[in-house]
Amino acid sequence: MGTPVKDVTLPDNAPKMLLLQKHADYIAAYGNKKDDYEYIMTEYLRMNGMYWGLTAMSLAGQLDRMDRSEVVAFVKACQTESGGVACSVGHDPHMLSTLSAVQILTLYEAVDTLNIDTLVTWVAGLQQDDGSFCGDKWGEVDTRFSFCAVACLSLLGRLDAIKVDKAVDFVLSCMNFDGGFGCRPGSESHSGQIYCCVGLLAVTGHLHKVHADQLGWWLCERQLPSGGLNGRPEKLPDVCYSWWVLASMAIIRRLHWIDKDKLRAFMLACQDEETGGFADRPGDMVDPFHTLFGLAGLSLLGDPVVQPVNPVYCMPENVIRRLGLSIFEEGDSV
Repeated sequence: MGTPVKDVTLPDNAPKMLLLQKHADYIAAYGNKKDDYEYIMTEYLRMNGMYWGLTAMSLAGQLDRMDRSEVVAFVKACQTESGGVACSVGHDPHMLSTLSAVQILTLYEAVDTLNIDTLVTWVAGLQQDDGSFCGDKWGEVDTRFSFCAVACLSLLGRLDAIKVDKAVDFVLSCMNFDGGFGCRPGSESHSGQIYCCVGLLAVTGHLHKVHADQLGWWLCERQLPSGGLNGRPEKLPDVCYSWWVLASMAIIRRLHWIDKDKLRAFMLACQDEETGGFADRPGDMVDPFHTLFGLAGLSLLGDPVVQPVNPVYCMPENVIRRLGLSIFEEGDSV
């Protein structure tokens, strides 16, 4: 007998319908709980958390419930003298929070609030000789940061500030025998890293260098009997991989290789019917991170009440089309 597959069982009483209004109410209330222990202890994720929440609200069609002026003022206050943006006031700048800041201000058509020239210089300064990017001045290299740099600069129309060909070459050096990508050359394939690498190749016009069938097979094997998706073999399913896996498959046009009905059932089972919000798995605590990626994943599955999401930038498709950045044309099938 083989080893049992690590998986979860969906409760019989799990939600079967999307509770969109409850999710919007959950996100709208989350930002007002500034004295809560959880809110205070996640200061190091504040900019990312704001991106998760605001994008979720935008996909729910309720961004106007959030205080635009307060958000824009906070993001501006987090830009440091170096040009990079920190997760919160008084913290060091990082590539992750810088991309989140640019995404937030793009949602609000307010990117000019930042000093764009110094931001672009800061991002470009983190590119290494081999084409890779560090996340900050401390020197950690990861393909996540390559994607953040390219996505950030493309949203600003400033991709010419970096050595794009070298950035592409580094990402391709991280491709594995199974068609996937890791965080650095020789690292194991992981769904999150695959999304970052495939996204970078899409933005830079090098998507043809992906082994789409081989990678699509690896990605569709992430689906477990419960319907949920995991990030790599022998791991439990997690709602966030409904985004990382699905978005990657959408970009390479292999989304039809997933059992959409089973995945949708798993995702809906991860909702909290009382508080709103999505958890990683049924019965766990909800959070803004999984709430965004739950809604974004359902959008990729074609849910009619969630706004269409762009699979590369994880932002509303209409925002990306406004910038002329969508890799898909009207009528394209993924």
